[in-house]
Amino acid sequence: MKIRVILFDDHRERRDGLELLINSIGTMECIATYNDCRHVLKNVQDTNPDVVLMDIDMPFVHGIDGVRTIRSKYPDLKILMQTVFEDEKKVFAAICAGANGYILKQTNPLKLIDSISEVLEGGAPMTPTIAAKVLELFHKSQKITIRKDFELTKRELEILAFLVKGYSYKMIAKECFISYPTVNTHISRIYKKLQVQSASGAVSKALKEGLVD
Repeated sequence: MKIRVILFDDHRERRDGLELLINSIGTMECIATYNDCRHVLKNVQDTNPDVVLMDIDMPFVHGIDGVRTIRSKYPDLKILMQTVFEDEKKVFAAICAGANGYILKQTNPLKLIDSISEVLEGGAPMTPTIAAKVLELFHKSQKITIRKDFELTKRELEILAFLVKGYSYKMIAKECFISYPTVNTHISRIYKKLQVQSASGAVSKALKEGLVD
């Protein structure tokens, strides 16, 4: 049975080229291509692929957001990210979002094909330059924290930072030039977004997830 691949890329020529390449391999088949991730869940549901090739920088919906959306419903589907840049932040954001591998678009076509097979077999393919950057960042991991997106506003992050410092609600109100009830409202929203029930829970999660500096 052939490996079923779908592709998300906003550049038509590249989509066509990748489709032709994949279909030239006897063990693989490109069953669909898309120029953005606006309907990514429906696209996956309609095609039932084995591997998703996902571009990072696309209009409407970013590729990393596309990965998060896929992961919300398809936790085991293999996703291989592609980009033209060796961007450290994007590498980590893609990995944290649930990507199984990360390669450059300039990768040799045969290496791309190997990466599709490798990711399906449970591997985590990366081009050497990206792998080196990832290793370097892991060595510096005590200084580098990847922040999850809990959709906290700038004000909520500010108040959360004060909580971490041990400020009382009254002290936070004074520092932020807002009323006590307003602080209470913000903190209630913070608890809800972080899915915690107390200040200690919020502080613990803030430190664990690197939400404050």
